[in-house]
Amino acid sequence: MAPSRERRFRVLADEATPAIGAYLRRRLYPLGPAELDDLVEEVLLVAWRRLDDIPGDARIPWLIGVARNVLRNAVRQQRRRSLMEAQLRPVVSDAAAEDYVIADEGVRQALSSLNEDDREILLLHFWDGRSAAEIGVVFGTSTNVAAVRLSRAQDRFRKNFDVVNVE
Repeated sequence: MAPSRERRFRVLADEATPAIGAYLRRRLYPLGPAELDDLVEEVLLVAWRRLDDIPGDARIPWLIGVARNVLRNAVRQQRRRSLMEAQLRPVVSDAAAEDYVIADEGVRQALSSLNEDDREILLLHFWDGRSAAEIGVVFGTSTNVAAVRLSRAQDRFRKNFDVVNVE
């Protein structure tokens, strides 16, 4: 049974690593690029441990959900380190990685005014090209719930964008 499990994992890792790496690379800030490989490796370790729990029809979205949690944990650890280092030097507030990419100030402001989940749903859909069904897997919800959350996030974004552009 072990060779079969190992073979399944290798196929999964070969298929999913590019998508996982791309997802993490775009959201890596405030972590450094050197940490990308460690984060991908941690996602693959979770995949190995939970190989039988991964849904066959949504493997990549499930692993993106794992990557999202791994990244959140790494960012929390980074924040803890930064708080400890704050006694030695002042903390400089930096924008998110997406802010450096998004050139339109109105879009940037509208995105930054959203809560974290709304922003993540919009970025998953429009930036990563994930469907409502895949977003549902990432967030651990049904396709319908994900579609409603996506729709509501789009509405909030439009309202925020209209407010920013009126000012």
